Amino acid sequence: MQVAIIGAGPLGRRLALAAARAGYEVLLEDVMPSNLHHAQEFLRLELGPSALPSVRFVSTIEEAVREADLAIDCVPDELESKLEIFCLLDRMAPPKTVLVSPMKNVSIADLASCTYRADKCVAVVADAKELADMGEGLAVLLRTPPQTTPESVALVSDFWGHLGFQVRVEADAASPQN
Repeated sequence: MQVAIIGAGPLGRRLALAAARAGYEVLLEDVMPSNLHHAQEFLRLELGPSALPSVRFVSTIEEAVREADLAIDCVPDELESKLEIFCLLDRMAPPKTVLVSPMKNVSIADLASCTYRADKCVAVVADAKELADMGEGLAVLLRTPPQTTPESVALVSDFWGHLGFQVRVEADAASPQN
């Protein structure tokens, strides 16, 4: 399975490391060359040169998601940032791609309603620091909009389970309109 990780900051680096160790093909993207350089050095130290080929470093979202099964954004947990990334991912990723976003402050149902694939949107309810620690036996909560398919939930649940997390799933409702 191919996983695109958008953002090579601390969370993106740690997530790429965990995914590579779990046997996933990873494409790590960041618009800042220095973030990609730091991520490459971090992963080289952690994985060693022989395992590093399971991670590719790319500079465009389009290249990262071209064949991705999962696209995980690691941008700040702010509505504007999440909305911008989700719109780009929705437009550039193939129809099969499930969009995943770590967040605590934004409704996944609201974000999903701005895409053409609300059935393939899942939130990981956690802050970046919690996820970046990635200790064994940690739990994650997956929150889904009402339209999310069981297949999308299963794909995301399996991914986080393979990273060593205990997974719970709950539905999210869109924010009420004023």
